[in-house]
Amino acid sequence: QEQLKESGGGLVQAGGSLRLSCVASGVIFRLNTLGWYRQAPGKQRELVAHITSSSITNYADSVKGRFTISRDNAKNTVYLQMNNLKPEDTAVYYCAQVRPYLLWGQGTQVTVSS
Repeated sequence: QEQLKESGGGLVQAGGSLRLSCVASGVIFRLNTLGWYRQAPGKQRELVAHITSSSITNYADSVKGRFTISRDNAKNTVYLQMNNLKPEDTAVYYCAQVRPYLLWGQGTQVTVSS
């Protein structure tokens, strides 16, 4: 029953923006730590951003200043606003519940063209 579902991925030009959304169901949303991860071909899945139940955030150095993670507890939704996208941001982006237990979405493709 617990589920995370991402949306908002797509193809954009370098310098453009996208906003990813992730809707959670079957979890105690207001108490959890949520995150966005990404995985590019041939690379390990890596942290993009985390947000705690108290809305404390942290970011990978590669995206800091360009990406913003936020949450709307009333909508059971976590967002990732991505600005000034670069080709190296191309990856499958995964929404995750990190705490109290690990739960993954299926991912959404983000492709940034040169």
